[in-house]
Amino acid sequence: MMLDVEACVFDLDGVLVDSEPVWEEVRRAFVADHGGTRQPDTQSRLMGMSTAEWAAYLHELGVRMAPEKIARGVVDQMAARYRDEMPLMPGAVEAVRRLSGHVTLGLASSSPRRLIDVVLDAAELKECFAATVSTEEVERGKPAPDGYLEAARRMELDPRGCVAVEDSSNGLRSAHAAGMRVIAVPHPRYPPAPDALALAWQVLPDLDALTLDLLS
Repeated sequence: MMLDVEACVFDLDGVLVDSEPVWEEVRRAFVADHGGTRQPDTQSRLMGMSTAEWAAYLHELGVRMAPEKIARGVVDQMAARYRDEMPLMPGAVEAVRRLSGHVTLGLASSSPRRLIDVVLDAAELKECFAATVSTEEVERGKPAPDGYLEAARRMELDPRGCVAVEDSSNGLRSAHAAGMRVIAVPHPRYPPAPDALALAWQVLPDLDALTLDLLS
């Protein structure tokens, strides 16, 4: 089968692992426990931020510690939750393995490197990816295109020959800004904004619909 794309770059949170509810619960409790006050738009603003960006934002919400300490505390709690139970999205492992070997795979995630490695190790998917990028490792988090551009650079591919698989508004905007065709798999609890969803090349109901035929 001839494929129309050179690489498929996955997001992690909300695409391969159902982590947004866990992130929301952990960060909500962390803010409350350390003197901060959440705002009505806090969750939507947090989605796609890099570690440095969301730690600084929680500090702005009134958390009484340095952003570096905030990041360490939240990531420690996330790692502990993942060790207790890895909330993989339905069809995530199957989708990655279905494409692996037929198309180059990359990953561009807002999660810190430590959590990316925990998830891919637990799911036994690390060997499927030619390149994985945390937005900790680039200048700007999503919706800036930096993470997706870096994934393409590490795979030595033109981003215009890649597709990205995303769920969130900021993720869709990020991949589109990088010049990639974007496949949206909206999370039922955190649907993307209509203007972001309009950037998608394809909108799929779930990962089971992400097939080689779709990319050919």
